[in-house]
Amino acid sequence: MKWIHHKAGLSLSRALFAAALSCLMAAPAQAADAWPNRPVRVIVAYPAGGGLDFVTRVLAQQLTKKTGQTFVVENRAGASGLIGADAVVKSAPDGYTMLVASPAEVLVGPIAGQKMPYDPQRDLEPVTLAGETPLVIAVNPAVKAKSMQELLEQARGGGTTLSYGTPGNGSSMNFAGESINLVAGTSIQHVPYKGAAPAVSDLLGNHIPIGIVGMPPTVPYEKNGQLRVLAVTSDKRSGAMPNVPAMAELPGFKGYRFTNWMGVYVPAGTPKALVDRMAADIDAVLKQADTRDLLLKQGVEPVGGTPAQFAAFLASERERYTRIARERHIKTD
Repeated sequence: MKWIHHKAGLSLSRALFAAALSCLMAAPAQAADAWPNRPVRVIVAYPAGGGLDFVTRVLAQQLTKKTGQTFVVENRAGASGLIGADAVVKSAPDGYTMLVASPAEVLVGPIAGQKMPYDPQRDLEPVTLAGETPLVIAVNPAVKAKSMQELLEQARGGGTTLSYGTPGNGSSMNFAGESINLVAGTSIQHVPYKGAAPAVSDLLGNHIPIGIVGMPPTVPYEKNGQLRVLAVTSDKRSGAMPNVPAMAELPGFKGYRFTNWMGVYVPAGTPKALVDRMAADIDAVLKQADTRDLLLKQGVEPVGGTPAQFAAFLASERERYTRIARERHIKTD
């Protein structure tokens, strides 16, 4: 009888263990189904007014409408995006803190040798690619050059020292500018800012002659003549500025391509079911006609997709930037 009682106890223990395991496995799915049931913090690692901030605010507004919960945008600028990204890394992996990142703080910075308080591949989980936009090379109207060719000739002439502003060291804009220097044989000096908005502000005030930034913050100023956009850095022209040539059209610049993309991340350790749910909701709002119209008018191509698709895109970008850094000897202190 004791043996039979022991067997019955084992069977009961196994049943209880199986039930507990089933509950544990179901918990992430239930959490995903319930998400969000309170406000979600969306961090942008740059000041308000830039292209990344614009896309983030469109996303937050549309996700608030879709889910019925508030998505609160928080600008945590500084250290070329590292301060804001690090805040997300240190947050709970529960789906209530998101990062909308540029390439600088999650991919390009480490390739350029930037010291970082976190490892983007280890400490952040990719959710989806929100959008992509070409960079623009814009000048203050006081600059005499009316085309990119004329600007490069002026830079080679050596009569005046030219400088270009970007949202920060180690940004894709920094890579774009240094690649121009290396291909064209110029020495245009890099001036890093703490985001696109202050760079554009100084460009408008003629404190710097050239700016290399994402397209959205320049669109209104290009339209009213306060800035002159000489080129876009994508491999083809942008529908938002069809009359502006692509850098790839210039002699010697075939294959030249730098874009600014906006990726959504959460802290590593966020349950996969929850990451998938977040990606699906973001993908859904990016497919809405009103969202697409808002983004396309500012030169941003909505993308969306699954976490796996975003991870594959990141692997391709990582390989390309690593190759460029090696070939062009680009390194940021």
